[in-house]
Order: sequence, then structure tokens, then C-alpha cells
Amino acid sequence: MAEIKTSLTFTVRRREPELVVPAEPTPRELKLLSDIDDQEILQSHLAGIQFFRHVPKMRNKKPATVIKEALAKFLVFYYPFAGRVREGPSGKLMVDCSGQGALFIEAEADVTLSQFGDPLQPPFPCVEELLYNVPGTSGIIDTPLLLCQVTHLLCGGFIFAFRFNHTMTDAQGLTLIMSALGEIARGAKAPSILPVWQRELLCSSDRPPMPITHDQIADAAEKDMTQKSFFITNTEISALRRHVPTHLQKCTTFELLTACIWRCHTIALQPDPKEEMHMIWPVNVRNKFKFIPPLPVGYYGNLLAFPDAVSTARDLCNKPLGYALELVMKARYDVTKKRVGSVSDLVKPFKGPVPARHAIVSDLTRSGNNTVDYGWGNPAFVGPASGGIDNNPGLTTYLIPHTNNKGESGIVVPIRLPSGVLDRFVKEINNMLTQAQKNEVLEEHKSPTPSKL
Repeated sequence: MAEIKTSLTFTVRRREPELVVPAEPTPRELKLLSDIDDQEILQSHLAGIQFFRHVPKMRNKKPATVIKEALAKFLVFYYPFAGRVREGPSGKLMVDCSGQGALFIEAEADVTLSQFGDPLQPPFPCVEELLYNVPGTSGIIDTPLLLCQVTHLLCGGFIFAFRFNHTMTDAQGLTLIMSALGEIARGAKAPSILPVWQRELLCSSDRPPMPITHDQIADAAEKDMTQKSFFITNTEISALRRHVPTHLQKCTTFELLTACIWRCHTIALQPDPKEEMHMIWPVNVRNKFKFIPPLPVGYYGNLLAFPDAVSTARDLCNKPLGYALELVMKARYDVTKKRVGSVSDLVKPFKGPVPARHAIVSDLTRSGNNTVDYGWGNPAFVGPASGGIDNNPGLTTYLIPHTNNKGESGIVVPIRLPSGVLDRFVKEINNMLTQAQKNEVLEEHKSPTPSKL
């Protein structure tokens, strides 16, 4: 596992944030969010970042102007994003389609795209300057649902960073949204796939009262947080796979790395041995839920289930990796191989905030957002802007496909944890990978030494 480091510094000059409103009048109405949308596990802001290279034929086009104008036209179709989330009876969330607008920032940086490294890979320096957290916008209720920043670079390339309210959409929906924005930026009069709301189809009649809290993101996050990213090669992943029990070796890369992260995170936390440790991850269940009639292809709301693998800290720390892997595989099987019967089946596990000891991993290896095009071609990099969710003080991370400058393919894992916990996490995952590779050498020499993973 290679730790990804960066020491680049630069200056960003930005204009005052402004609200971009729909280019044409839009309906003024209240739209209910679904019971999946407004779970507390999704009451957060997620940030993404896209890097674009200079394109000579676009030299007379200013990226910020193109994207800002496209955003105004985009909001005619996706007009709920120009509104604000409100809270109704029993904590039910809804969108007031008020047309107040999405936040937009234009900026310039005295740096070239090549200075970020080749290939591009997180963590990116000064990311807080590339996506400015406008004061007063980090809550869930009554704040802009979308914040965009376009930063022009000295080389003619640019960075498009954005933050969105997770109650509005998931990764699958975000792909629709970014594609629509790109189509309009390239001159389309309307998105090729029109957006569909229909959240009422995912509102359960047996929903219990859910009083919820709305802490500001900055207040909920732990102060002493450190971020690092790691690149785990496919060779290292294969070594890990060969040293779990034979009946588990058909696991997916996601399952294997999720089990590794869960076990190493637990060891790093040093919890009470009796404490229950959870590993949670979102799963797209669009093909697992039976709707009559089926949801249209333009549906962009959250349609997620959250498998939850559970173990005591003692067992996770003391038993081999195969123990954690089997729990992850079983939890994933229960969701991905069985049909979801009702909305309540999806929201049942989470009726409150996710505890700080829980870990969350999201698989971005098939997100589809790497094909978005605003006129400058596909992005040179697209992925999360940071290694966590700001209002989750536990571990939130992503699996991002990547190829390094040696041509090695693998997975980038951005991690953000309190510094002491992160140091122990790094030690444990390095030990695990080193042990797997040593066992590879021992087996090549037909050593009888068993795996200790």
C-alpha cells in the first residue's frame, strides 16, 4: 500500500458567492422527500471534485461562464434544487420549491493542472479553497441544496467542485444530474433524460414519528481530524484474497477491502472488547425493488439500502480477516440477492443518527460520473473532494478506481480520522498487506507456515 502525499501550495482568489436562479419561472410548490431520502444517515452534504484539461478549441470559452449559464437553465428542469428543505410534522422533510437558487462561486488559482501531479489522485491540496464552505450553508434545513465552484487554472484547465444535500439524490441520481448539466452546457435545450420526482412512491404508511436534530456540520465533526489517501494495487488485493479461507475467495474486491478497513479501523479505535462495531455501506436497490408501475428512468431520488455488518470488537480484533469478510459478504448477500418488500424494509435499520463508532464505506468504482462533459471533454479526475462526510465523526471512506504513474491499477482509499487513530489504522493495514505478501513468498517456496490473516 502506497501512501499518497502532496506538498503543493497555491493561492485561490474567488469572487463573492452568488445565487443562480432558474432561467425561467418554475412551479412554487412543496414536494415531500421520500422516507429513504430523509433518513438521518443521509442528512449530510457530500462534495465532489472534477479536474479538466485545457482544450484549444475552447480557448474563447470561459468555463465559469459556460457552467453558470448552464446551471440556470438546468434549474428549470431540476427546479427543486433551487429550493430549500423544510421540516414538517413528525420530522418529515420536504422541499419548498421557492426558486431561491443554487450557490455559485467563480475563482482563479495561480497553479497549473500538471502541478497537481500525474496521474491526478487525492488528497488534493487546499481543497477547502477549491470548494469554499460559505458560512451559514452547512446545515440541512433552509440552506442551498447545491453549491458549485469553478476555479480557473493558469494552464487554461479548470476545476469544478460541488457540494449537494444528500437528501436530494444518491450516486445514481448524481450521474443523471451531472449528465444533464453537461448536456445543457454543450448546447442542448433540455436533458436527454427528463427528471422525475415521484418521491411519494417511497413514502411508507407505517412511518413512525421521527423527531430529528439538525446540528451544524462544523459543530458535529471532531476537531482533530487528519486526512490521508492510500493506493492499494490489484497485486496487493490478489495477495489478500489468496490468504482468506478458500470458500471466501470468490468475494468481490469491495467486500474484501471493506472487511480490511473494518477490522483495521476497529483495532485503531481501541474500543471496549465487548462493544458492538458496525460496518455500513450504501447499496443501490433500483433493480431489487418491485414497483407497480416501475419507477421512470429519470427518477433521481435516493434508492438505497444499507447493509449492516455487526461484530464485537473482541472478535474483530482477535479473529482472522476471513471472519470479518464472511460477515460483510452475508450482510451484502441479504440485500443484493433478495427482493426488497417495502419502503419500511429499507428505512428500518436507521431511525436516528449513525453513531461515531460506526464505519461507512461507499463504492465509487462504477459511479459513471467520469463521463460528464461540459464542452471540455471527460474530466481528468472525478471523485469525492475529501475522505469523509463532515457531520460523521466516525470513519467514512470511498473506494475509487485508479491507475498510478507506473501503470499499476488498483483502488485509492481516502481516510479521515483523528490523528492518533489514523496513525494506528495505517500501521494495521500496512501490517495486513505486508503479511499477505510475505505469505505469498513463503508459498512460492512451499513453506508450511500458515497465514496469520
